[in-house]
Amino acid sequence: MSQPDLNSTAGYLTVLRNRHFLALWIAQILSQLVDKIVLILLIAIAVSSDYKDYPVPVNTRESLIMIAMTLPAVFLGSIAGIFVDWHPKREVMILCNFLRGACIFVIPFLPHSLIVLLLITFIISTLTNIFAPAEQSAIPLIIPKSDLLPANALFTITMVGSLILGFAIGSPLLTWTMNLVPSAREYSRELLLGSIYILSGLVLFILPKDEMIEPQKEGGGIWADLKDGFKYVKHNHLIGGAMVQLVLLYAVLGTMQKLSLNLAEVVTNNRDDFGFFVASVGVGLAIGAFILGQFGDRFTHRPLPFVGFIGMAIGLLMFAFVSNLWVGLAVGSFIGIHGAMIAIPMQTAIQEHTPENMRGKVFGLLNNGENIAASLPLALIAIALDIATSTFGGREKGFLGFQIVLIVFSIIVIALGTWAWKRTKNALQKVL
Repeated sequence: MSQPDLNSTAGYLTVLRNRHFLALWIAQILSQLVDKIVLILLIAIAVSSDYKDYPVPVNTRESLIMIAMTLPAVFLGSIAGIFVDWHPKREVMILCNFLRGACIFVIPFLPHSLIVLLLITFIISTLTNIFAPAEQSAIPLIIPKSDLLPANALFTITMVGSLILGFAIGSPLLTWTMNLVPSAREYSRELLLGSIYILSGLVLFILPKDEMIEPQKEGGGIWADLKDGFKYVKHNHLIGGAMVQLVLLYAVLGTMQKLSLNLAEVVTNNRDDFGFFVASVGVGLAIGAFILGQFGDRFTHRPLPFVGFIGMAIGLLMFAFVSNLWVGLAVGSFIGIHGAMIAIPMQTAIQEHTPENMRGKVFGLLNNGENIAASLPLALIAIALDIATSTFGGREKGFLGFQIVLIVFSIIVIALGTWAWKRTKNALQKVL
């Protein structure tokens, strides 16, 4: 595939003129947008009247669908990365999209059983978690190294945008689809979403076919390759340090979901408003990604991740004293912008300095770590909040407990962020 062009000028127009990248980006837009809407569809099916006689409460059904969607990311992420290294990325992505489309198409014809629905959810999520490392590994195959920063920025903007847009338009879109063709209400939603997956797969046929796949070592296999991946990350301090920073970032972003519930209760007296604060962080990430993608070459020699961790810690500290909605939204965007300073440079560093035959393994491990980091701290922060608020008791004193948790959390973020950045900085100095 394309060789690095040292004379390339970074910027969005440069990467978008690359028709291979443009095809990959369009496929990302389509697949990530439909990913979010599929989750809404599966939950809607699980709680529909077709399952009214099923002896499982509605809330439990919703949670089971979410768990089935999450489990492959936690347990199969690393294995998916190994599978990606064994096969051409182009074919893997096309096959995953076609199979996801097929899974959606068959849903109306499956038995109305929660077990069956959970199984199809698990399969779709597994295919999504194979698609993800293939997509990330494909970027440096079609983009010169000098343009990786804007390419990753564009992918980050798309990821955040699909998260916000997908959940915002998902339910209205599905309702509109059902009403558009009343005679096909039973399968109209599945037809639409499955077709988008198929379209995304067709777009990927534009990608080049000339990827070189390194033959498997004698005696190799999933377990051997998994050990190779761990060993590579352990001994390569640059890659390991970048992965640690990204995992820490996802831990903070995951914890923000729980903290936003408490913040909404303080600011608006309505915990249901937590989505405003989560969305504000997403908007900040998109803004930061756009700035870095367009002007990132001017900040190449700045310690962006270190500044990012400091900014996120300051933002968390500011959250402890927020009492106004608009101020809270501004602080959320502030945190998101600084999160982009970590995400994009570190993602770019991994792509640039990881050998082609190791990218799938590394991104599989990274996706595994990010998904665990996005969920595990939720339980830890919930326990900390319960202890702090119960210790101080009462609404106002309970708010004091919330403030204490935020202050301690911000100190932990800056301490771990500083340690992780120093580890990566020392490794970067050796390769430059």
